[in-house]
Amino acid sequence: MTNKSDIKLSKALSWILRHGAVKEGLTLSPEGYTPVASLLQHRLFKGQYKITDIERVVETNDKQRFKLRVNPLTHALEIRSNQGHSLSGVSEGLTPIIEAKYPTVVHGTYLNSYQSIKKQGLSRMSRQHIHFAKGTPGDKTVISGLRRDAEVFIYLDLQKALDDGLKFFESENGVILTAGNEDGYILPKYFLKVTSNTGATLT
Repeated sequence: MTNKSDIKLSKALSWILRHGAVKEGLTLSPEGYTPVASLLQHRLFKGQYKITDIERVVETNDKQRFKLRVNPLTHALEIRSNQGHSLSGVSEGLTPIIEAKYPTVVHGTYLNSYQSIKKQGLSRMSRQHIHFAKGTPGDKTVISGLRRDAEVFIYLDLQKALDDGLKFFESENGVILTAGNEDGYILPKYFLKVTSNTGATLT
């Protein structure tokens, strides 16, 4: 997605569907859907975008952040964000992970955050989940879950975390998600290894 208008629309959709819907007066279903028609009447979108613009952004988004559906009861076109919600009560349409069937599970972060992470672990912060990718930035199958500008890569021992009772899920666009422990953390004991974006091992 290189069109500046589409990038602006994608960012606005991400914010309102993940974080701002309730504050902005939009109604979300338990799965996180809201009618496209209602969205287009919102101040961020009214008069600037059409249904075709939203359909194009959903189709061309390289990280597959959004999903459209026709509501089976109302027959209205609806949209949701596939993951990343800070809003409570949104299920995100997740599939539980019961075994470590992925050879690589990685969280990307930045050097200025790593000093606290290596002591305290990864925090979900204000979101519902901590995000992991099923591969590294060089893996062409990784479409979401890992920032391209990440400086630090934390490899997860998924099996150990599952064995200890932590719950993991996969979103519809392939992101691995967990709420962490009761305090919202993935502790450092579950880190297999940590590397920099140059390939160096970090301790």
